[in-house]
Amino acid sequence: MAKTTNDPITGDPLVSAHFMVSVESIGDAYFLEVGGLGSESETTDHKIVDKNGKSIVRKIPGRLKWGDVTLKWGITKNMKFYEWRKQVEDGLVDTARKNGTVYMLDQAGTVVAQWEFKAGWPSKIDGPSLKSDSNEIGMETLTIVHEGISRVSV
Repeated sequence: MAKTTNDPITGDPLVSAHFMVSVESIGDAYFLEVGGLGSESETTDHKIVDKNGKSIVRKIPGRLKWGDVTLKWGITKNMKFYEWRKQVEDGLVDTARKNGTVYMLDQAGTVVAQWEFKAGWPSKIDGPSLKSDSNEIGMETLTIVHEGISRVSV
């Protein structure tokens, strides 16, 4: 039987099926899908010629940027995310800026990984696609833009 350790070779990887999102003053919620938990550095090419006349292209890190956090869930009567988005629509972006945390949980409900974003606000909300002959759950999607996200230790 494999041991659960922090060793990436001998330990079990974490299962990404259990997670929760907490947004400052909005509350905690469970979602069907969360994406955009990363960062990227733009690169700049620095073209130089060495002492032997050989052309070299060095990659230099540029601006740091973060992915938008996307949350997907089955539609309910709860309006808290629409109310949060309405703050932005009404021009109250400073009020709408919230810090938040994405928690990844193990099967016992213990936090095993977490990501924190800063000054996030909802840039987009998509309601469900409605079809009269469908048996599918109506899905909503919220896009949160922010000023930085990082994985923090548990």
